[in-house]
Amino acid sequence: MTALAPAPTSTPARVRPSRRTWVGVLVGVLLVILAATSLFVGVSDVTPASLLAGGAESDAAFLLVASRIPRTVAVVLVGASLGIAGLILQMLVRNKFVEPSTTGVTEFATLGALVTMIVFPGMAVLGKMGVAAVFGLVGTWVFLRVVRVVPVRQLVLVPLVGLMLGGVVASVTVFFAYRLDLLQSLQQWSQGSFASVMQGRYELVWIAGLMVVVAWIAADRFSVIGLGEEFATNLGLDYRRVVTIGMVVVAVITAAVLVTAGMIPFLGLVVPNVVSLLVGDNVRRAIPWVAGLGAVFVVACDILARVLRFPYEIPLSLIVGVIGAALFLWLLLRRRSRAH
Repeated sequence: MTALAPAPTSTPARVRPSRRTWVGVLVGVLLVILAATSLFVGVSDVTPASLLAGGAESDAAFLLVASRIPRTVAVVLVGASLGIAGLILQMLVRNKFVEPSTTGVTEFATLGALVTMIVFPGMAVLGKMGVAAVFGLVGTWVFLRVVRVVPVRQLVLVPLVGLMLGGVVASVTVFFAYRLDLLQSLQQWSQGSFASVMQGRYELVWIAGLMVVVAWIAADRFSVIGLGEEFATNLGLDYRRVVTIGMVVVAVITAAVLVTAGMIPFLGLVVPNVVSLLVGDNVRRAIPWVAGLGAVFVVACDILARVLRFPYEIPLSLIVGVIGAALFLWLLLRRRSRAH
């Protein structure tokens, strides 16, 4: 019989319920302020004064409806849905350091987008998203199988396995894109940016928002899945069915974001971990927090991408990658210091 480890003498500090409420209110207020600010950030003259002076038929009103509002809605939905995708994937793998961009799911979805450019170049955007979702689903299944087969004893090695898997798939994708002279088109798909998002080109992210609702409905089941297959089966839960639902949610969200805006790294990794420090690992309780904080994070980064080199725009993936990498290192070092 194995001996149990002694109970820790102290537990990590948790935010009190009253303080959690105030933090939640702060996140909501920040989201409203940042979303309103995003509507009026850009090269074109779209200000409250120009809207009042020109009326509903002015150029400023047209730009607001055709570009600024769709972009802001898309940024909010992408931030919320990618955070949820990372949370669900962490429950499936039982590892806090995984998300679609560190497990090869995004790379598989990008390979699916390349296949549509080669085989079905005239396919509608919805069809391309469907193909990318199927490839992302296959990528999620492959990663879960690899993690089960490869004996991983350290927590940090799991995302490293995913990064290596994603690197192999990305190399294959770039090779065929180079051979077929599609590198520029592939970079346009994979570059994380909302510069081209406007009315008629952002509606697919509503499907990602629908997947957030599905995740919320199945939240309790994902919480049980995070305790392990044996525990979930003993409670009478259909483990394979819940895992399949989680895989579909992650794949569809990844494909919708990829087709709309491209690859956005680290978002699904850092946001669920920060929320876990605040409210714990209960998925139903964490989902609104992850959605709100993810939306705030992406909207803030999108505003930075537009103002740092105004009037030029930096790709959003660069801003999110730099800040997300720093947060990831902080989380990694914090967890390591707690382990010691």
